[in-house]
Amino acid sequence: MEGSILESIGVEIIGVMSPVSICMLLVVLLVYSLSSYSSPSVEPIRTAANLVYLEAPSDSTSQKIEGSLLNALVFVILIAVVTFLLVVLYYYNFTNFLKNYMRFSAFFVLGAMGGSIFLSIIRQFSIPIDAITCFVLLFNFTVVGVLSVFAEGIPIPIVLRQVYMVLLGIIVAAWFTNLPEWTTWTLLVALALYDLVAVLAPGGPLKILVELASSREDDLPALVYEARPTVSRNPRRSSLGLLVGGVSSDSVELEMTRHNASNSRDGGFIEMMDEETSPLVPNSSSNSEFSVSVGTADRFQQTEIIENEEERTPLSAMLDMRTEMEPRTRNEDIQEETTRGIKLGLGDFVFYSVLVGRAAMYDLMTVYACYLAIISGLGCTLILLSVFRHALPALPISIALGIMFYFLTRVLMEPFVVGTSTNLMMF
Repeated sequence: MEGSILESIGVEIIGVMSPVSICMLLVVLLVYSLSSYSSPSVEPIRTAANLVYLEAPSDSTSQKIEGSLLNALVFVILIAVVTFLLVVLYYYNFTNFLKNYMRFSAFFVLGAMGGSIFLSIIRQFSIPIDAITCFVLLFNFTVVGVLSVFAEGIPIPIVLRQVYMVLLGIIVAAWFTNLPEWTTWTLLVALALYDLVAVLAPGGPLKILVELASSREDDLPALVYEARPTVSRNPRRSSLGLLVGGVSSDSVELEMTRHNASNSRDGGFIEMMDEETSPLVPNSSSNSEFSVSVGTADRFQQTEIIENEEERTPLSAMLDMRTEMEPRTRNEDIQEETTRGIKLGLGDFVFYSVLVGRAAMYDLMTVYACYLAIISGLGCTLILLSVFRHALPALPISIALGIMFYFLTRVLMEPFVVGTSTNLMMF
């Protein structure tokens, strides 16, 4: 059982790190491909991240630091206000309003912001496409994306939903890379600190939101990427070995794990394993009581049934056992499949990619160092998640390591490697 649990955890961790890596890679490619298109003489666009101070290249260092701190403070305050408003609306069950608002937000991001990036790519690479075709493609892309992320009652493949979640992160991160350098760094640090407080503080808005959703057994009213395990816990949907070999040790362990996990909490797993048995394994005490209480005719009838079962092939007996237990475990298996998986907020995708995109404006060595730092921080966060078993902020460790590796690589490693390479001391 330990091997199967470790295997499922590894699959889920890879299911989180893979889309994060893809998101960061595509943001780096966008930054490289569109860097020559964006002119530095163009005045930057004023957004929610630079409401107070609009950084100019001619400003002094003290002005940039002071202005970037004010921008980060205002941006964090806006996010906190919006999050508390989200908590209030969710507390009073305005779920339809929240869902419609998120649909509109996704439509705006995919249509307006994604359309702007699409037009920039068309101009950069001189792609021959007319306006009508471009509009039709963009409209279909946007509508399919909104339906894939927020559709209810429509059989949408989970892979398509995950792809659009990653695309949303790429589009937003590509827009954030247009911020000035000082504003970007102060914003990343401020958001990491806010994430730490909002998730772990007793009155943090994200902590309250997670607790409300957990008490109601409902999904979080936010854009969340869910990495579901690829190994199915449902014997009816698994491979032929699990489907036919329904009484093998692996499937018995999976059944016991599923029933115990659904009925136990943090410390009760081992105790429930000792007290309960799987539906595939007969209970010895109940069988002994039954054999004592039955009459003579019932014993003859029971003996006849057992003889008939011995005459049948093991395969047919296993399939009949699976057929008998299928109606009993159908709803439980479906519910278990739809609730498992590590969930990562879309904001984590965005700001991981913003850090790597900012590093891509310097050199590839810094990009590689920041990527390793972010992935290492995410791995540490997932390890802590398995230890504490409650919602944890995913930004602080990764952002701290990423910023530290960025400046260490840019200040120390890059001059050393370039100097030794140009002087033929290292190849």
